[in-house]
Amino acid sequence: MSKDLIEKDTVTQTGRMPAEERRLQILQVAIGLFSRCGFSGTTTKQIANGAGISEAIIFRHFSTKDELYHAILDHLACEGGLKSPPWESDETHKKAVEEKDDFTFFYSFALHALRHQQSDVEFMRLLFHSALEGHELASIFFEQFITPIYDYLCSYIKARQADGAFRQLEPRVAVRAFMGMLIHHSLNNILWDKRRRILDISNEDAAREFAAILLQGIKK
Repeated sequence: MSKDLIEKDTVTQTGRMPAEERRLQILQVAIGLFSRCGFSGTTTKQIANGAGISEAIIFRHFSTKDELYHAILDHLACEGGLKSPPWESDETHKKAVEEKDDFTFFYSFALHALRHQQSDVEFMRLLFHSALEGHELASIFFEQFITPIYDYLCSYIKARQADGAFRQLEPRVAVRAFMGMLIHHSLNNILWDKRRRILDISNEDAAREFAAILLQGIKK
């Protein structure tokens, strides 16, 4: 957030930042602190200091810390396109579903997933902190966004099993393997191997190879 936005407190006749701008400012400061320090390591006082306001103003916008956590997840989901996954509006992906083009289906999904995972490192760090600390944000995120992805991919695999194109196996095992490749690749790029000394390939090439590996394992 720019210094201008943080310090902007005279934009209305009352001399106060408009409510929606203030709410967004608090969310952005909180996201930054939580992603760096974790939930247990961040206090509302620190958030207030970061936003240049009093704690009372925070609780004027978010009555409890739980409400703040839910607002953060909702904000990140909207900003990251999680509420309307990009593959749902991708004409190539939709055509692959209709035409039962297995490679394009998994390739286009993988490419969107990799781009999203690597576009918001702060979000990934936030999710890791929430999971490691046993914070409910991790469970909420899993139920609202990860479970539907599993259901979506499993439904496609089941349909292709019914067509006789895929071998009989537990679809969720295949999805776990596929998602594991995508997430591990992104984590290497954004956390452990930023210089990409182990593997330096484009997201397009990675998505292509991961889709091929999956299909080699599940096609008849």
